[in-house]
Amino acid sequence: MRCSAYGSLSLGRYETRMNLNQVTVASADVVRAIEFYSKLGLKLIVKSPPKYARFECPEGHSTFSVHLVEQMAPSQTVVYFECADLDETVRRLQQLGISFTSLPRDESWLWREARLQDPDGNKICLFYAGPNRLNPPWRVA
Repeated sequence: MRCSAYGSLSLGRYETRMNLNQVTVASADVVRAIEFYSKLGLKLIVKSPPKYARFECPEGHSTFSVHLVEQMAPSQTVVYFECADLDETVRRLQQLGISFTSLPRDESWLWREARLQDPDGNKICLFYAGPNRLNPPWRVA
């Protein structure tokens, strides 16, 4: 991802390069969350229950973590994980006992998506977008 910004003391433009490092979601039970996200295929790289766990995504360089909270608050955030083999991934996860709120379907924005929630109610979208992930027909320059 590229992010452009303007310096407060200069009229000149400078550019900052950024890459998504990790997303962290809240959990009332980190041990339970470790089991769930391991089933999704994330690789556990830091295990500090009961307070924290961090996972490496199978592709790319992003990580995902969960941290302990005393009380879960409703969240409108949705975490998206892309799967090249979405339908097969959903079948495999269902065999592992993972429930989905919606099964894979083609969406009008040219992504194929399936929706689920983790045991703490955090919303997750498993999807496949192919070239439309970064380059949909309506992309702005």
